[in-house]
Amino acid sequence: MQTKRITFNNRWLPYLLVAPQLAITLVFFIWPASQALYQSVLREDAFGLSSEFVWFENFETLFDDPLYLSSFKVTLVFSAGTTLLSMGAALLLAVMADRVIRGSTFYKTFLIWPYAVAPAVAGVLWWFMFNPTIGILAYTMRQLGYDWNHTLNANDALLLIIIAAAWKQVSYNFLFFLAGLQAIPRSLIEAAAIDGAGPQKRFWTIVFPLLSPTAFFLMVVNIVYSFFETFAIVHATTAGGPGQATSILVYKVWRDGFVSLDLGGSAAQSVILMLIVISLTVVQFRFIERRVEY
Repeated sequence: MQTKRITFNNRWLPYLLVAPQLAITLVFFIWPASQALYQSVLREDAFGLSSEFVWFENFETLFDDPLYLSSFKVTLVFSAGTTLLSMGAALLLAVMADRVIRGSTFYKTFLIWPYAVAPAVAGVLWWFMFNPTIGILAYTMRQLGYDWNHTLNANDALLLIIIAAAWKQVSYNFLFFLAGLQAIPRSLIEAAAIDGAGPQKRFWTIVFPLLSPTAFFLMVVNIVYSFFETFAIVHATTAGGPGQATSILVYKVWRDGFVSLDLGGSAAQSVILMLIVISLTVVQFRFIERRVEY
């Protein structure tokens, strides 16, 4: 069997085709990353008018700061909770929507809509529902005997941002899980049903293993999402409080850089955050992917 190769007669055409993507990568990733690396070894005044080269003093100061070390723990709990909750809810909804029922297209459309909501809007929405004074969910929980108050209770505040961030990501996960379910041959499931396997056994022995590539991909995406793309949700719901109990790493980068005007320390935090996400992604593809069957 011969494979057809595509050749370009013009030697500059391939470079011209990839030039827009290269330009976007250079302007929005390479350049900001290099600026952060450079600023992380500088001590600058609040107005950026003078700077001093201090090597790794900004990093040493960070790891001596108990608030920064606390943000590590908060971020890990937040990332794990957001990933598990969003993927678990999306998988459950996808399995239910994959059934042949009347009006299934209507349900699928409404399940996808929340992804179009801006992160700040999602945060404000959940802030209103859990507001200790006017929130309907806070009122319901008080009727059930639990005095919800995320403005005073750190655990309530952390749970609130986990719920808000997971709700925002459920629709994205739902799309991929549903596509993965629809790609599974029905003949395999029907054969297992004929052999006497129940619904739960069919799911865990046939469906779920075949969904492992999709689940692995979504796990990587959700972890990166929780580390980088949840600033607006935290800012709109808890603003890092109470007492910076919900100040995740990406939020602390903004607070120290734009509120405290510690430009060098903020740049050092962004470098560490970037290295953490890169390391997590490498570990996932290096070790966890081996357990995935394609």
